[in-house]
Amino acid sequence: MLAIVSDLAKPAALFLNHLNKSIMAREYPIEKVRNIGVIAHIDAGKTTVSERILFYTGVSHKIGEVHEGDTVMDWMEQERERGITITAAATTTFWTPTSAHGDAKEKIKINLIDTPGHIDFTIEVKRSMRVLDGAVVVFDGVAGVEPQSETNWRYADDYNVPRICFINKLDRLGASFERSYQSILERLTPNAVKMQIPDGHEDKFTGVVDLLEMEFVQFEGAKGEKIVRGEIPAELKAEADKERAILVEKIVENDDEAMSQYLEGKEIAVEKLKSILRSAVIAGKIYPVFCGSALKNKGVQLVLDAVAYYLPSPLDVPPTIGKDEKGEDVIAEPSDTAPFRALAFKVATDPYVGQLTFFRVYSGMLQAGSYVLNTRTGQQERIGRIVRLHANEREEIKEIDAGGIAAAVGLKSTKTGDTLCDPDHPVTLLGIIAPEPVISLRIEPKTKADQEKMGMALRKLSDEDPTFRIRTDIETGETIISGMGELHLDVLVDRMRREFAVEANVGRPQVAYKETITQEAQAEGKYIKQSGGRGQYGHVWLKVEPMERGAGYEFVDAIKGGSIPDEFVKPTEKGVQEAMERGVVAGFPLVDMKVTLYDGSYHEVDSSEIAFKMAGSTALQEASKRAKPVLLEPIMKVEVIIPEKSMGETTGDIAGRRGQIINIVDRATLSLKVIDARVPLSSMFGYSTSLRSLTEGRGNYTMEFDHYEPVPANVAQQIVEGKK
Repeated sequence: MLAIVSDLAKPAALFLNHLNKSIMAREYPIEKVRNIGVIAHIDAGKTTVSERILFYTGVSHKIGEVHEGDTVMDWMEQERERGITITAAATTTFWTPTSAHGDAKEKIKINLIDTPGHIDFTIEVKRSMRVLDGAVVVFDGVAGVEPQSETNWRYADDYNVPRICFINKLDRLGASFERSYQSILERLTPNAVKMQIPDGHEDKFTGVVDLLEMEFVQFEGAKGEKIVRGEIPAELKAEADKERAILVEKIVENDDEAMSQYLEGKEIAVEKLKSILRSAVIAGKIYPVFCGSALKNKGVQLVLDAVAYYLPSPLDVPPTIGKDEKGEDVIAEPSDTAPFRALAFKVATDPYVGQLTFFRVYSGMLQAGSYVLNTRTGQQERIGRIVRLHANEREEIKEIDAGGIAAAVGLKSTKTGDTLCDPDHPVTLLGIIAPEPVISLRIEPKTKADQEKMGMALRKLSDEDPTFRIRTDIETGETIISGMGELHLDVLVDRMRREFAVEANVGRPQVAYKETITQEAQAEGKYIKQSGGRGQYGHVWLKVEPMERGAGYEFVDAIKGGSIPDEFVKPTEKGVQEAMERGVVAGFPLVDMKVTLYDGSYHEVDSSEIAFKMAGSTALQEASKRAKPVLLEPIMKVEVIIPEKSMGETTGDIAGRRGQIINIVDRATLSLKVIDARVPLSSMFGYSTSLRSLTEGRGNYTMEFDHYEPVPANVAQQIVEGKK
């Protein structure tokens, strides 16, 4: 046992202090931990599923309902008022899975994150996917796969997160398990496979057939808490036999021994099939599909069983790899005895305790009172308190071990995507890349008293949300805030009023245009100033080249022969970046270009960093003007659901908004049409009012960012003139 040392003298030593005792006291083995998220398109029933999970696991004794505004996971006032999830809520719960034959298995610990479904809050899903080991993807049994379902699925693909699927709302009018399942196969993955089939739909939905165990499962009791298993109804037996054969074949494809037995006609034990299926799910080769109705308390317990059986523990997924100070790979081993390494994935302002920093521990253990190193800032920070979260409630804990998710109180300079680690073993983990904002508006405080408070509130909100940006218009001095959509900015302004008591006047939403170049060009930048005494001298030559859309920006130092000393290269790049922010067409940021510094000159006495910064800025502006710059506008992926009789008017309206219709499909059972279109964001303001008018109030739509593309010349001219 190590002796206790002063945390001021040797802060890193607290990582090892009482380590043996801590490991002995670990509450749950790491293999019994599941870090999962619930993800879905808006209104698929994701929060309703989460509320049932809390009830069945005993965390809450009353089921919260979204429509009644009393959910646990949607705890913010705005969430309850609007009936949507705005911020990802985390909780920890426990579940003891029970097999079909009633024999209790070991209890598992579930760290659960309930994420938003609205595209404006997509960063909450993206950063959650970064730190989770598995996900439950919820689908609306009427709509099947919807636009945000696809986006969330891609995020999970990006981070190789294993998934199970739950087709919800089978009690709703127009629900179809088969149609929803086919939409998963067609739009998301061909590797989805049915684990269950429902008995009936809409008001005739009574239960599900468990295809692996070949039993009929019903959910009785006031809250569906009693699981009753029995014989499969005769009318479902043939379909169940057929679907089970497909399921078993899909499973045994992943194991040579089982495949041989299957081809020989031998019966394979259910436990063996579960074991193979678990490995295949973790490897991303199979996505099991379950079904039910969370609102009617049917099917959620079996999803919890699937979380325990098929989703991975931190030991089952490939270990996270970071970079050390030399840029070499370092494995963050999921072990309590390894050096501490964690990723901060969310920052939130708590009215009672101040700043909360959510983090996922990949290796090692962390005790309250320890010091951690933030590898982005190079600073050490003290972990004063560690809390385990249950939505907006907090449970203070002394330590957190490998594989755990918790929050630290009081970290001053840690932001989303920062690595926290043992100061004696620095490492940087893969961070979190936030999407670029697409919409902006001007904001000003109503009174002088609000001026200072507004600045502080905006800083805190931008620290919480990487997709929320703040800048000052150089020409007017006005404050401009940018975000992912009108709802996103509306919620943030509302939060500023409620949480920080700041009243503000808000302008009309504006599109976040960008600029880019379409050809190569070169230009010289000189900054020479003589004013008596020491002067200023900076001289550079830059070449600019267009890059593919979405590539961002690249700066290349191609100086040879020392024509510019190394110490002036960074200032030149800083000048380039500042000039790119100002643009050359209409004052919007320049993007998707490569800038090469290839020549220049300097003066031994008069050259300075500021002179080269000014020269770099001048050269960039001039080169960009010669490279045929164009304006770029955000194009949105729009899905419009309308009655069939409104088809002509709606498609005509989309065309009038410069929209391009990609596809039109039927939602047969409800006589609805679903239009998939790409429309410029600038044409979508006020669309909800127009759509209601065109469809007698029956139409609705969803919209998410798709890509940037050049603005037509006539429209670009209007934008430029509007900026003058």
